[in-house]
Amino acid sequence: MSGRLPASGEGLAPGWATQFASDNTAGVCPEAMSALQGADAGWLPSYGNDEITRQVCDRMRALFETDCDVYFVFNGTAANSLALSAMCQSYHSVICADSAHVETDECGAPEFFSNGTKLLKAHTDEGRLRVDELERLVRQRTDIHYPRPRAVSVTQATELGTVYRPEQIAEIATRAHDLGLGVHMDGARFANAVASLECAPADVTWRAGVDVLCFGGTKMGLPVGEAVVFFDRGLSAEFAWRCKQAGQLASKMRYLSAPWLGMLDDGAWLRRAGHANRMARRLADRLGCLPDVTAHVPCEANGVFVHLPADCANQLREDGVGFYTFIGGAARFMCSWATTEAAVDALAAHIEHTLQNPRTCE
Repeated sequence: MSGRLPASGEGLAPGWATQFASDNTAGVCPEAMSALQGADAGWLPSYGNDEITRQVCDRMRALFETDCDVYFVFNGTAANSLALSAMCQSYHSVICADSAHVETDECGAPEFFSNGTKLLKAHTDEGRLRVDELERLVRQRTDIHYPRPRAVSVTQATELGTVYRPEQIAEIATRAHDLGLGVHMDGARFANAVASLECAPADVTWRAGVDVLCFGGTKMGLPVGEAVVFFDRGLSAEFAWRCKQAGQLASKMRYLSAPWLGMLDDGAWLRRAGHANRMARRLADRLGCLPDVTAHVPCEANGVFVHLPADCANQLREDGVGFYTFIGGAARFMCSWATTEAAVDALAAHIEHTLQNPRTCE
């Protein structure tokens, strides 16, 4: 018997099976869209000198409970690369997890925008950077022929969907600062991490020792755009020029910043991230009950990483189910603000059916 995708029904949008490939596949949150449409009226100053952008920056400062510098860029690659370039010279290096997005999926952009800063890959535990790796990579060579470590980059939530607790970030940051390293946080899924931890955003950033955060908006539900938040304001002294040179200074900045108003208002960003996390937990629980399906790492945010039998994974792909296996060979299923319980249950049921009814080759 062949496995078959269920027909779209009540609670299931067309193409539901492809939505688990990435939280990038979801549309725009209603709160973000409403704020974006609200900005589309009249004339306002350009290049970020408008009242909307000022309001968003003030909201960010209130959210993080500190006087930070805030910039908006189009995507995560620019956010991470430009932030790291502000922390390093071309002869420096950045310590990051071996699975970090800046290492595996930025097409060399961090090196490009810093004019050559090298990335040093560190070993991890369930996606989290190990503190002892900082010491090893800094101390293994100190001669002039080695790119001098100057920063460490941590990803929150990690590429494996795990999260750093505030004390884990603090431990890394304290050691990093002792070694003369700045601390950068790739927060593409920062909202999901904060929702999972149920802590104040400040507690897992500047209070724990983070110098600059790339606060992900797109995966959270914005149409486009990330925020680069400098807690160490000395690092941002010339960041505006970096953005301009890199083609990241939006002339109509209000369209990049306005959606943040909708998401930050009344805690919408956390509610939406919390929903995505709950959908991932629901999927992890359903898959955990199936034979021959094992968890790769605990589900702590909005991603589910499981090991599937090879024939099952291949059959799912043939059926049009969207997922990736690019980290450790585990199948990754991502949930978003728009993921429904019906879609989660349909996916779990389809995987169960596929396991029970392997397709035979004719």
